[in-house]
Amino acid sequence: MFKKVLIANRGEIAVRVIRACKEWGVSTVAVHSDVDTDSMHVRLADESVCIGSHQPQNSYLNISALMSAVDLTGAEAIHPGYGFLSENAKFADVVTKHGIKFIGPSSDLISKMGDKIEAKRIAKKNGLPVIEGSEGAIKSYQDAKKICLDIGYPVLIKAAGGGGGKGMKIVEKENQLEELFSTAKSEAKKYFGNDELYIEKYFKNPRHIEVQIMSGKNRTVHLGERDCSVQRRHQKLIEETPSPVLTDVERKDLLSKTVKMVEKIGYEGAGTVEFIYEKGKFYFLEMNTRVQVEHPVTEVQTGIDIVKEQMWIAFSGDTALKQSDIDPRGHSIECRINAEDPAKNFQPSPGTIKVCHQPSGFRTRVDGSIFQGCKITPYYDSLIAKVICKGRNRTEAIQRTLRSLDEFVVEGITTTVDLHKKILNHKKFIDSDFDTNWMSREKFY
Repeated sequence: MFKKVLIANRGEIAVRVIRACKEWGVSTVAVHSDVDTDSMHVRLADESVCIGSHQPQNSYLNISALMSAVDLTGAEAIHPGYGFLSENAKFADVVTKHGIKFIGPSSDLISKMGDKIEAKRIAKKNGLPVIEGSEGAIKSYQDAKKICLDIGYPVLIKAAGGGGGKGMKIVEKENQLEELFSTAKSEAKKYFGNDELYIEKYFKNPRHIEVQIMSGKNRTVHLGERDCSVQRRHQKLIEETPSPVLTDVERKDLLSKTVKMVEKIGYEGAGTVEFIYEKGKFYFLEMNTRVQVEHPVTEVQTGIDIVKEQMWIAFSGDTALKQSDIDPRGHSIECRINAEDPAKNFQPSPGTIKVCHQPSGFRTRVDGSIFQGCKITPYYDSLIAKVICKGRNRTEAIQRTLRSLDEFVVEGITTTVDLHKKILNHKKFIDSDFDTNWMSREKFY
């Protein structure tokens, strides 16, 4: 195994990777901005290097500063976590050319699967059903108009090089197309430096289902699927596994086709293939070439440490897992806890945490980076913790999650804990009668 790994990230995912490294007996290097000096990931790491100011482009997105930290500390590998540079093909290429191991797939595959248009072509070529829409980037408004007439409204305009809801617009009628096409193009350029757009048929009441895979040179295995349909503005709030809406036949078909596709493209590492599911059919959405925010819910369900296995694949080239090793049981739920005020349109809530008591107990896990006295800054994503609970069945998993959320005490900032309680107590959630647009229709505040 590697002797020393640098974690090119911050917050709870940096803490998560440090824990995996420690269990491998690997020394860790934390990088941090000037406002993260006292953060949990810095405290837990064996070494730390300040790489710049609080603006992400000056620190966590600064490739030169990160490579300087590698040279300074002698790290052999870099784990990018999620977000920031985790799916940046240029970064992976620079790391590799410096003789450092990038814990993730090749820069070529990051580039191909990060381009939503190319990823769709690859998926279709390798046997996955894709959503009806444009075959490539839309050159003009006139092209967009023709495609929309061919596939019929409503349609979804999406940024070819992005995600997270940026550059994404729903067009219900033709008279909305020109304005929304222009807005999406501007947003795509602003957030991703790439104004290419593509268009897909829009599903009004879909579920969002994704498959976790681990792949080495020797084989590809799946760790089951996650249902991530509780979303707000395309941002996931709650994930669960298994999906309560898939039949056994649908699940087997989804998982086997996904594994075959990932094998054919020669993927190495942890990855997630995402799908839209509606009326018994699933359609390829995108592939994330990194560890996901929601990976712990799969770890709890399967007993497999995804981050440690990621590191092993990066070190050896092979996965130690066999499909027969994967034996998911029961039901698991994950809630993302953010420093936001739902009553004020989810306004960020920075500040100093004055009291912090995190839940524990049977089959309860908390992944986070918060502690009493820590400062939540306004400069980065507002995610502060994830509560993951497992039950013998979905009903018990819901009750255990509610019990755990009742134990979660954070004072000094506003969090989304109470929102999660309202969601989990809602009849539609209990009955699994919801879709990705459910949160926009319900009034929780």
